[in-house]
Amino acid sequence: MAEMKQFGLDVELGDDVAQGHYSNLAIISHSTSEFILDFATVLPGVQKARVKSRIILTPEHAKRLLRSLQENIVRYETNVGKIEIPKPQPASDGGPKMGQA
Repeated sequence: MAEMKQFGLDVELGDDVAQGHYSNLAIISHSTSEFILDFATVLPGVQKARVKSRIILTPEHAKRLLRSLQENIVRYETNVGKIEIPKPQPASDGGPKMGQA
C-alpha cells in the first residue's frame, strides 16, 4: 500500500486502486448539485462499452479538476510536445461507391 503526502495531507493508495483502469471514453453528466464522470473502455468489435469507474463531484470540485487538468496539460505540452487530437473520419458503410472502380 503506497502513501503519499500532498498539501500536508496523508493520502493512502491501496494496491487494488493503484493498478488503475484504462479508459478511452469519459461520459460527463450533471445535476444542480453534482457532476458525474463515468470512465469506460470501448474496444473494437464490441458493441457495448463497460463503465470501469464512476466519480461524483460537487460543482466546485469539478471546476477545480478542470483547472488542474488544464495546468497539467500545459506543463505536459511544454515538456513533451503538443497533444494532437485527430479529426474524426466520416463513417463508411464499407460498400463500393458509385463512380469508383
